[in-house]
Amino acid sequence: MRDAPELLSSHRCFGGTVGFYRHHSETCDSPMRFSVFTPPQAAAGPVPVLYFLAGLTCTEENFMVKAGAQRAAARYGLMLVAPDTSPRKTGIPGEDDEWDFGAGAGFYVDATEEPWSLHYRTYSYVVGELPLIVAAHFPADPERTGISGHSMGGHGALVCAFKNPTRYRSVSAFAPIAAPTRSPWGQKAFSRYLGADEKTWKSYDASALVALGTIEPTILIDQGMADPYLEEQLRIDEFEQACAAIGQSLLLRRQEGYDHSYYFIASFIDDHLHHHVEALGR
Repeated sequence: MRDAPELLSSHRCFGGTVGFYRHHSETCDSPMRFSVFTPPQAAAGPVPVLYFLAGLTCTEENFMVKAGAQRAAARYGLMLVAPDTSPRKTGIPGEDDEWDFGAGAGFYVDATEEPWSLHYRTYSYVVGELPLIVAAHFPADPERTGISGHSMGGHGALVCAFKNPTRYRSVSAFAPIAAPTRSPWGQKAFSRYLGADEKTWKSYDASALVALGTIEPTILIDQGMADPYLEEQLRIDEFEQACAAIGQSLLLRRQEGYDHSYYFIASFIDDHLHHHVEALGR
């Protein structure tokens, strides 16, 4: 069994517990942090689990602190797991110099370019190592797993789902970077993590991956129409068109007046948790 992660803090919440953890990641060869909300129903046995991937500049704390998800998760008996968005303090020069690259901006890819390839392997961490740790040390049912995320994390959630079509029984996203190969954020990150060959970037672009085949669950996406990043960075229309071209089931809700913030996420998080529980069971 893998070593238990170190508990940094624990907080009673809606009859369950929010815990913040740290461990040494073999995948990233560095310390990684994550947070877990364990609902009260877990006292009676394993419960379904939803992984939530946060966006640029965020940590394992943002979703747990700001989204207001625990009340509904406690009602549904749903475990929530939120990893950090990158390794940190790896010693890579310039790691902390830019808000949209390096620390806090792992983009949920496995970097192939040095020096980033030494530690920045957040795709494999999310789909491989972290679920094994959760299954070993928390009362989670690995057969009932969903994934969601926001912005860069929404991109990550969609990519993880399309690259692992049998792993996740439910998928959703808030304002995802839906076509990162055509987004300035994505182009900057991919060129430095993955190299100059743009053909390799498509393996982490949801709008390209959907063409390889549909996934079974209906994808729920909420997009604020007052989001300042909508047109240039998120490119949600391109993802919608790619889904329509092959018949991928997509529920895309355009929310008038909402921006890119956690106020937007908190407004619709209950809908997303219900979406996941309907697919995962209670």
